[in-house]
Amino acid sequence: MYGAAGPPARSASAPAVRSSRRPSAPAAGVSFMNNQKQQKPTLSGQRFKTRKRDEKERFDPTQFQDCIIQGLSETGTDLEAVAKFLDASGAKLDYRRYAETLFDILVAGGMLAPGGTLADDMMRTDVCVFAAQEDLETMQAFAQVFNKLIRRYKYLEKGFEDEVKKLLLFLKGFSESERNKLAMLTGVLLANGTLNASILNSLYNENLVKEGVSAAFAVKLFKSWINEKDINAVASSLRRVSMDNRLMELFPANKQSVEHFTKYFTEAGLKELSEYVRNQQTIGARKELQKELQEQMSRGDPFKDIILYVKEEMKKNNIPEPVVIGLIWSSVMSTVEWNKKEELVAEQAIKHLKQYSPLLAAFTTQGQSELTLLLKIQEYCYDNIHFMKAFQKIVVLFYKAEVLSEEPILKWYKDAHVAKGKSVFLEQMKKFVEWLKNAEEESESEAEEGD
Repeated sequence: MYGAAGPPARSASAPAVRSSRRPSAPAAGVSFMNNQKQQKPTLSGQRFKTRKRDEKERFDPTQFQDCIIQGLSETGTDLEAVAKFLDASGAKLDYRRYAETLFDILVAGGMLAPGGTLADDMMRTDVCVFAAQEDLETMQAFAQVFNKLIRRYKYLEKGFEDEVKKLLLFLKGFSESERNKLAMLTGVLLANGTLNASILNSLYNENLVKEGVSAAFAVKLFKSWINEKDINAVASSLRRVSMDNRLMELFPANKQSVEHFTKYFTEAGLKELSEYVRNQQTIGARKELQKELQEQMSRGDPFKDIILYVKEEMKKNNIPEPVVIGLIWSSVMSTVEWNKKEELVAEQAIKHLKQYSPLLAAFTTQGQSELTLLLKIQEYCYDNIHFMKAFQKIVVLFYKAEVLSEEPILKWYKDAHVAKGKSVFLEQMKKFVEWLKNAEEESESEAEEGD
């Protein structure tokens, strides 16, 4: 190409190339192969890679609202047709993005402004919960619409729960009739599992509670919920979200008592809910009592102080004596680390229980309390195998310490015992019971001779 003279000489002004970085030229054949590897052919011109940027669609709930309302106007009030329309529209409209708008429309007829009001310049529809008849049957039908929609589009579940929480916070912005409809609908949806009971947290809003809105709403809600299920199912749902002990918070602090709650909800026709809350409070009070008892015993507080405290709690929380003696027995037995050897544990138990006999005797003033204590002793000795041979010794100790008397012991022996370890314990008690019967007969004959 260049002839014999070879390639033209490099200009003197051209920059020098460091020989250490450039190896000597290889043979012509090798050079051709290397050039093939280094230079990739292109079809034409130079191609540049550019990053494709996602162009976000403008958020336009108004356009979405218009589409939904237009479709609902065509279905009319036929809720079966409404459900079919919503099912089909999910394939064309972005439910995920406009979930709040969708649920606003289905509940209130249009998009809600903060506080729960409908904007005047927006389209609205009468095919919604708030415009429907105020009765349970209609709300059950609307609940089916929501249920079908959320089953079809599972991703709407979280958005619907958020919507209901929001609606509950907006209750003051709705009319009484609208609140009643929403309460009935919510109760049905809680019953069929579409909603989780955690949404009730919104009802504890200070302003709603203060103005009595929360309690009034709860009446309608629980009526429809219990109508669909029963109080046991309702209680189970409340327990799962730790709401079972918070129902009294529906009232202001100065009205948070069992008496006020019971009166309010019983008069509203929810006696079963009132009884449930009363039982829950009693259970809570019993747990607190037992906890405090154990702490007082571990501190070694005087028995007179413990007795005074327990009697005050009994009166305040309406806890009967037979329940209290069971709590005291459990507390007394939990304060000791028992010996694992059967031959030693009986002696340890007698010594320990003798010390606590005055405390136990203070709460066995009724025959039923004594019988309860006997059953507690029987169950404890059966459940703790090292105590199996100690049962009779404990009963005799309590008889001598006047914690137990003849009649309850004889009744227990005859027909009031439980199945746990029955044969073993009855055999242990046989001689003592015979002695009690003979002593009782001797007392009766002496009384007759005295007459």
